[in-house]
Amino acid sequence: MISTTAEHKALAQTDELETAVAAIEMRLAHLGEALRERDARAVEGQANELHRALACAVERFTHAARHGGAPQALRLRLARASAQVASQRDALSRATAALDRAIDVLMPEQARGHALYGSHGLHESIPRGGSICA
Repeated sequence: MISTTAEHKALAQTDELETAVAAIEMRLAHLGEALRERDARAVEGQANELHRALACAVERFTHAARHGGAPQALRLRLARASAQVASQRDALSRATAALDRAIDVLMPEQARGHALYGSHGLHESIPRGGSICA
């Protein structure tokens, strides 16, 4: 039975850490699903939510470290989630590089400033500076 105030605080802190780690795990699962579905809006939304969940977890784990530490099991779950974030970031980076290479093959540099198909048909031009005018 929990009887002291310190024990109550430790239990509450563990619950907060558990909630933070579970939120990260949930956001990672949703982000993974959005990536598999190739849903750009969902990817962006889930990435933003994951960022918030990670920031919240860092804050809670930092507080826990200053006030007695976090349970080993939760630290391990957070480390696994961190590895999963790194893995997804690496996969996304490789996919982006592959897409960039494909665009370079399809649109050699000398053709990028010339007429292309756009939202209104042929002859929409993309400036050579790398930005797109809307």
